[in-house]
Amino acid sequence: MVSSSKVLTAPRGVSIIGSTGSIGKQTLDIARAHSPALSGSAEEAIRIVALAAGKSKLEDLKEQILEFQPDLVSVPDQASKEELFNRLKEHGKSLPLPTIMVGEEGLLACAEHPQAGTLVTAVVGFLGVKPTLAAIKQGKRIVLANKETMVAAGHLVQELAARHQAVIVPVDSEHSAIFQSLEASLLRGRPQEVEQVLLTGSGGPFRTWSKEAIAAATVSDALNHPNWSMGAKITIDSATLMNKGLEIIEARWLFQVPESKIKVVIHPQSILHSAVEFVDGSIVGQLGLPDMRLPIHYAIFYPERVPSSRVPRLSLSQIKQLTFEEPDLERFPCLALCQEVARRDDSSACVLNAANEIVVESFLKGKIGFSGIARTLERVVGEHKPIKAPSLEDILECDKWARQQASLTLAALQTP
Repeated sequence: MVSSSKVLTAPRGVSIIGSTGSIGKQTLDIARAHSPALSGSAEEAIRIVALAAGKSKLEDLKEQILEFQPDLVSVPDQASKEELFNRLKEHGKSLPLPTIMVGEEGLLACAEHPQAGTLVTAVVGFLGVKPTLAAIKQGKRIVLANKETMVAAGHLVQELAARHQAVIVPVDSEHSAIFQSLEASLLRGRPQEVEQVLLTGSGGPFRTWSKEAIAAATVSDALNHPNWSMGAKITIDSATLMNKGLEIIEARWLFQVPESKIKVVIHPQSILHSAVEFVDGSIVGQLGLPDMRLPIHYAIFYPERVPSSRVPRLSLSQIKQLTFEEPDLERFPCLALCQEVARRDDSSACVLNAANEIVVESFLKGKIGFSGIARTLERVVGEHKPIKAPSLEDILECDKWARQQASLTLAALQTP
């Protein structure tokens, strides 16, 4: 289970890695409503002390720096640093410029910033593993929006969190809902009361498509998610149901429950974000509009519940229907593959995650068809020799191997 024994007041200093992505921007929107100037109390005030972002949205990062005035900023490379510095100087405002760092060193510095009680891990992919582990070692609150960290290194995260009394609160809407639903039972030390975790998902854009139509789907089709506005990689993962599969693995480690107790339920309306069924038959869930600001806000201020003008409210009287159905594993083989991997408790999850990043990128570039995603992942995972209880060094090596193997497999599939 996520560590919840360390009770904190609302953090005053927040670092965000991945600040120009969807989660990062919505986190800043929450911070905007709780700036020291607007907050009714010091405990509810948020100060952004560090930001890290990629090189594709330096203009957005510049605007974030000018508004929130962090102490530290990190970008991927020296060229990005020089470009960002020039953009800030050209703006002409006489504001103190932040320290700008680059690469992994910069990410780690943001994660370990001494004035940050909270790290928001909003980057996509394996990139989030090292900074998240570094912040955990300092006992910080982790607002976890990077599922890949739990998928690739879940056992390490839990071991370190227990040792350093770090609080980990998930931001995925599903895992936030499970966290909230489980909290009363687990805080009383009664995990045996949990019958199963009900992990909901919209079903993505191909929920009603035939197997043949899905195989012929284009990039544009796959990016047309019915409910959520997300980055391209996560949106493709939602179309394959890989995202839901990775969430099974994430939930397995976050909540310390076996895969056999995690059930995926397709819920097209995305109103019930997930639920927990208890041994007496009670089902406790969390409802809300499909908007990430609610789980972000909850995670930052946990264990308190604090009002926010930025979080949209759900009106039950306006809901016409809520429907639920079983997932189709034949039409969505990525979900079946994730279920199998989640049962293994070894390095297979790390390999699956890394290979998926390479394969999705290839699909987005038009190099493979939609059905090639699952075929490639099945081959790579099948060729891997699993390592039980992998160390961080093992995980890094498995990640590297999986990316190389995925690239080789893709090249073989594309050869006439």
